[in-house]
Amino acid sequence: MGGLSEATYTVTGGHSIHVKDAGSGPVVVFLHGSGPGASGASNFRDNWQVFVDAGFRVVLPDLIGYGASSKPEGIDYTLQLFADTVYEALLAHGIERASMVGNSLGGGIALQIALDHPGFAERLVLMAPGCIEEQAHYFTMPGIARMVSNFGGPDFNLDEQRRLVSNLVHPDFAANIPDALVQERFAVARTQPKDVLMRMRTPNLAPRLGELPNPMLVMWGLQDEFCPESGARHFLNAGCDVRTMTFNHVGHWVQVERAGEFNTHAIGFLRG
Repeated sequence: MGGLSEATYTVTGGHSIHVKDAGSGPVVVFLHGSGPGASGASNFRDNWQVFVDAGFRVVLPDLIGYGASSKPEGIDYTLQLFADTVYEALLAHGIERASMVGNSLGGGIALQIALDHPGFAERLVLMAPGCIEEQAHYFTMPGIARMVSNFGGPDFNLDEQRRLVSNLVHPDFAANIPDALVQERFAVARTQPKDVLMRMRTPNLAPRLGELPNPMLVMWGLQDEFCPESGARHFLNAGCDVRTMTFNHVGHWVQVERAGEFNTHAIGFLRG
């Protein structure tokens, strides 16, 4: 990725967290979602440069278990583990205050960090954020059911990786997924243990949303089959300082499927 500097930090537990960084100005931390092969740079490949061009400093961490960060086996991948390790790496990277952009699991991590470290978090942009329903409820979603695969086994191949990525988007968009994105994720997925997905443990943060004073922009695809679009109501019902936007004919990846609109709305919101 041109224009990105890279650094790796050792955090509590001996894990290492990899961070990419570009631009200068107010800091925006992009927190990616889960799934085989996910990483910061690949999840936001259509977004980060636009934010840099708009005058922001963009920080792209790879979550524990993903990208170029540590991928330990034999542990539970809890929301607290994700939040604590990435927060520690951000502090080591010299980031003391930031707005956060998070999709899916990354949205849940942004919420957890904002709850745990209120002095750190500024504005939040969340796309189909996770961790606001009971974990069992997510497992009833059709998209998650279709993510069952031979990931982590010797038979996992590029075609299977493409199928998994295609599941994330509306069927109308699937043909637009670039081969480079599939290959990028496949290279990461081959290094990931099954525990990354099989031992993920997430709480339901919905009862705590009302504690957050942060201005929020929440975007959702109406046809999201992973995180139910009704989740936007949790923010409204909690009385958050929130604006919600719903996109028709869009699945779980607003920032990919509607990259131009996402970039425009998110940058406008971050500028206040």
